[in-house]
Amino acid sequence: MEPLRFGSDVPFAEPGHLQGQRSPFYNEHHQRWRERCRDFVERELAPFAESWDEAGDIPVEELRVKAYAAGIYGATWPREFGGTPPEGSEGPWHGSWEAVKVDPFFDLILWDELARCGSGGLLAGLIVPTNIGLPPVLVYGSEALKERLARPCITGEKACCLCVTEPGGGSDVAAVSTTAVREGDFYVVNGAKKWITGGMKADFFTVLVRTGAASEGRGGASMLVIERGTPGITTRRMQTQGWWASNTTYIEFDNVRVPAGNLVGQEGQGFKYTMINFNHERFVLTVQMLRFARICVEDSIAFARRRKTFGKRLIDHQVIRHKVAEMARGLEGTQRSLENYAYQVKCGVPDADLGGYMALVKVGGSKLMELCAREASQILGGQSFTRGGAGSRVERIYREVRVMAIGSGPPASRRHVRANPAPNPRRPSF
Repeated sequence: MEPLRFGSDVPFAEPGHLQGQRSPFYNEHHQRWRERCRDFVERELAPFAESWDEAGDIPVEELRVKAYAAGIYGATWPREFGGTPPEGSEGPWHGSWEAVKVDPFFDLILWDELARCGSGGLLAGLIVPTNIGLPPVLVYGSEALKERLARPCITGEKACCLCVTEPGGGSDVAAVSTTAVREGDFYVVNGAKKWITGGMKADFFTVLVRTGAASEGRGGASMLVIERGTPGITTRRMQTQGWWASNTTYIEFDNVRVPAGNLVGQEGQGFKYTMINFNHERFVLTVQMLRFARICVEDSIAFARRRKTFGKRLIDHQVIRHKVAEMARGLEGTQRSLENYAYQVKCGVPDADLGGYMALVKVGGSKLMELCAREASQILGGQSFTRGGAGSRVERIYREVRVMAIGSGPPASRRHVRANPAPNPRRPSF
């Protein structure tokens, strides 16, 4: 593919292959897909991101319909359930990507372009919930369960969210304490889930529960789909540092009776399903963090070109150029790591072999986002301390650093992906 010049001409505001470099990963189909995604974001998301963030809410139902009609919302899902994969994207993928029926590079482009709205909370309220809540059902659920959930969630008629984290367990997924006791044809669920993304507006909850004894640890965890409106469910909105429009939720289950047919896969396998699901979740978050870091660089350079101090442009001061160079160095490294991960998935490398790598890439992405938000804030000065104006995107991104770093758990939990991993001489032991 010939070198491209697409989007912003500010250095490092776009990936290198959009600023004249060559890449082995992208073709004309990828570029047409990027153009479609960018058009949607420019029309329907970016102009309203700030006002929605201030309001702490977004018109989710209306936006889902628009996004599906534009071919965006259903782009990464199977055609048989209403998915709308873009031309040139379909292929046989593996593990957690079995539900994401597109070439991983199309998925990378999708989330990169969506993040150009500059608001993680907007994406967390609109697209992330179903993106992380539905895959376990599609990969491991029964045909009846898939028929009931997949089409309405993929077409945007309804939404699904993932409920794993608990008040007492945090990122220790094996310590799940929400119980599901089998009583005939039902499970009776009791417990609570905390920091659930999009929970206030979800129609289905994909919930990790304990069906076995606490002593069984991860072996006693299972996954259930619980429908909103089932007696005994209460939800309340949580007030958060960032992601104001995300509808982050605290959910309580009080003797909730769930049909046994709502079990996802096999009893006792819920921990494995959750861990494998984290690979794609971490990929999605890291792609967003990379784009947010690019926004910080873009706004920093644009401001530093306009602002004059001590008789010359801010960008002409060596200390500012050093800051920009350090940010750019991180952008390049994270871009290459994400593309390498996507390429390994495309080549069929199993999820279990990529879990640790993706976890480390996600850590690197969170450190990069934090660095760029801090340095951009320093370059913009007071402009980045106030909401609105030239520094508004940097101010919002800085508020979202912590949730992006914390979200989807610590890399140490990846060691649980395989119950009894065989020795692998190619993999370092820590």
